[in-house]
Amino acid sequence: MMLEMAVIYLAAAIVAVPVAKRLGLGSVLGYLLAGILIGPFLLGLVGEQTDVMHFAEFGVVMMLFLVGLELQPSRLWKLRHSIIGLGGLQVLLSAGLIFAIGFYLFELQWQTALAIGLMLSLSSTAIVLQTLTEKGWIKQDAGQNAFSVLLFQDIAVIPILALIPLLAFTDINAAQADHGNMIAHLPSYLQVMISLGVIGTIILAGRYVSAPLFRYIAETHLREIFTISALFLVVAIAVIMQKIGLSPALGTFLAGVVLAESEFRHELEVDIEPFKGLLLGLFFITVGASIDFPLLLEQSLLVLGLVLGLLLVKALVLFVLAQGFKMQGEQKLLFTLALAQGGEFAFVLLSLTQNLEILTLEQTKVVTLVVTISMLCAPLLLMFYERLLVKKTPENPEYDNEIEATNSVIIAGYGRFGQVVGRLLSAQGYHLSILDHSPSQIDMLRRFGNKVFYGDAARKDLLEAAGAKDAQLLVIAIDAPDKALEIVELAHKHYPQLKIVARAIDRRHAYQYLRLGVTSFKRETFDSAVNLGIEALTLLGNSSTVAERAGDLFSQHDNASLHELAALWGDDHTYGVAVRQRMEDLKQVLAKDKAAQERLNTCKGGDC
Repeated sequence: MMLEMAVIYLAAAIVAVPVAKRLGLGSVLGYLLAGILIGPFLLGLVGEQTDVMHFAEFGVVMMLFLVGLELQPSRLWKLRHSIIGLGGLQVLLSAGLIFAIGFYLFELQWQTALAIGLMLSLSSTAIVLQTLTEKGWIKQDAGQNAFSVLLFQDIAVIPILALIPLLAFTDINAAQADHGNMIAHLPSYLQVMISLGVIGTIILAGRYVSAPLFRYIAETHLREIFTISALFLVVAIAVIMQKIGLSPALGTFLAGVVLAESEFRHELEVDIEPFKGLLLGLFFITVGASIDFPLLLEQSLLVLGLVLGLLLVKALVLFVLAQGFKMQGEQKLLFTLALAQGGEFAFVLLSLTQNLEILTLEQTKVVTLVVTISMLCAPLLLMFYERLLVKKTPENPEYDNEIEATNSVIIAGYGRFGQVVGRLLSAQGYHLSILDHSPSQIDMLRRFGNKVFYGDAARKDLLEAAGAKDAQLLVIAIDAPDKALEIVELAHKHYPQLKIVARAIDRRHAYQYLRLGVTSFKRETFDSAVNLGIEALTLLGNSSTVAERAGDLFSQHDNASLHELAALWGDDHTYGVAVRQRMEDLKQVLAKDKAAQERLNTCKGGDC
């Protein structure tokens, strides 16, 4: 039966998501439409979604872990005003207005009205970030401010999750015990002490234990073991937090923040991302399948009115804030339309509020419909913005100055070769994103203050996490020829804008680079060997001028030969003949130059 359900979910996603993407609706709406399609109110292929949704909610937990991984102190500090000011005001004002409407207009109990206000103040991180990124708007003023608000909302979920049980009409301890809380029977002060102790342990373990543990695991060079370890970390923390009555999202978020400065951050991101995407996709399918169409038809005016009211209330708050924070032109409208919908975290909060009897079953169904339909409207609002406004101002010149220019460089491999290149570029003010696949090398470099991340640059997801979409230059300095060529092919295929400079291990490796179209490379021992040869000529009695000229001629001739012989490499006979001919040519060039220099010196002595 489980396999049959899995086939149904996967088939629905395969059919609906590509269609939604082609229509410009985005993958999230594709998942929602897939759920609607297979749900009990259309095809009836799946029934009750409660158990599946509880499992799929773990995708939201993983999302918060990844959000934590992105919260590096430098990035938080740069966005501090928009995150705290703009994000905080948006949540407070939206929740306050919705609370007032629910309490005074619909005469709800204040606990219910406050819970609804808090959950409806949040927007859809999945829909907004994906759409803004796909459309190329994320770096505009509105995109950066929308990201800041979403970041604050994701963080705000944690205190909201802690606040919701305080609004419960039922016995909180009993409700928590039903959900596996092992310390619910203890006095309150002990519960607080245990909770703080667990949180402190997570922070300390993340800072001092995780790095050597992941380094030990990475030494196995087995990708699946690293993936298993990353999943174990997230699942174990979520279970521990659940057992002490705290939000699993809180624990994984804290773990992500602690690991944000770790050299294994990128590897953790790319290993967790597919599972997060899969579980979130399943989560949205279950949401779509759980839409109560009979209730929608029965109370269509109420539900549609509430959806319109939600969009208008949040849009009003967002537009006022955009005006107050001095956003320019159409950026105010983009910011407003992007965040006016409800969000996926509302479903998590709805599940909790229903269990605690803060909302009745009927109220939960209505709010679920309102959030889901508002999310269905979100991409339509952004399509409206794109078609009516962006086409009128195709160049958007006023935003160009808002997009931060980057001189970012990705260095793959930070051994003795890569470090020389990296130090030179860093000294010139370029920002470096450095990847290395040796845990012991990373450990040594970090002790000297270098910021190096663990990972295989031949993986597209990891290269993208390092910034390949925006980077100007890729430096390939690894000592594995086949892996270096693999990285070149990957970069050419997915990031054609990237300029590439590379380390060639030997002449054969240089030929392979040339065949792939890489012309900016250096053979790792060639220049040092030529310089040593120049010094040898000097020690043999030649003047420094003669020795250096001979070295320059040799380098020029050899580099020219390299490009000429590359086309013949692979045909042993033809290549061998050409190599011997080039060697003879080199001898003649050097002999003629030496004779010319001797004649010149003789003329200078007056013997011409």
